[in-house]
Amino acid sequence: MARKQSIMSEQLKEEIAKELGFYDVVEREGWGGIKARDAGNMVKRAIEMANRGLGEDDRTP
Repeated sequence: MARKQSIMSEQLKEEIAKELGFYDVVEREGWGGIKARDAGNMVKRAIEMANRGLGEDDRTP
């Protein structure tokens, strides 16, 4: 079965992984080496960033 294309850019994933402190694992083992909890926290952080971006757009006249 083919994998689906990632919605998040590689750059965004790397930025979030660095922010959350597990980018060293990604460098050593690739994305498959991260813990499920770290992946979940990464998605949660991306959603927070997206929601914050949408909130800023709502304030524009």
